[in-house]
Amino acid sequence: MKYMPLNNESGNDLKDIEKLLINGNTVQIKPQGYSMYPVLVPGRDEVIVAPVDTDKIKRGDVVLYRRDESILVIHRIWKRKENGLYLVGDNQKEIEGPLRPDQMRGILTGIIRKGRYISADNIVYRVLTRIWLFLRPLRPAISHAVARLKKL
Repeated sequence: MKYMPLNNESGNDLKDIEKLLINGNTVQIKPQGYSMYPVLVPGRDEVIVAPVDTDKIKRGDVVLYRRDESILVIHRIWKRKENGLYLVGDNQKEIEGPLRPDQMRGILTGIIRKGRYISADNIVYRVLTRIWLFLRPLRPAISHAVARLKKL
């Protein structure tokens, strides 16, 4: 697997992510923020993002997209409708959309966790993330319960 690591040490400007993807490159990114927690943990995980064919993305896929006049975001496809795509972070309950296919920049093909590569096609990953997607309405209660357990 060949990909372009993007971070402050690599000398590659983070603003070039979109250009690299448009040119057919696969990139390695260190995500920031907790919107995709617990699947992605900032400071621990890195993601591998490949160019995306928007006709092939489906429910459960994780995509890199640009909000209008704003930032690049990594979120999961909640559903696809005629009027656009609806996305949600793994640590969120609110759904964002409709988003246009032209806002999609890349698709997550894998995660690097503690030096180990986990494919987005891995059956365990797919099953666990599908269950977590299904549990979206219950996420606040689940997060609250986990936080209480951690205090014990």
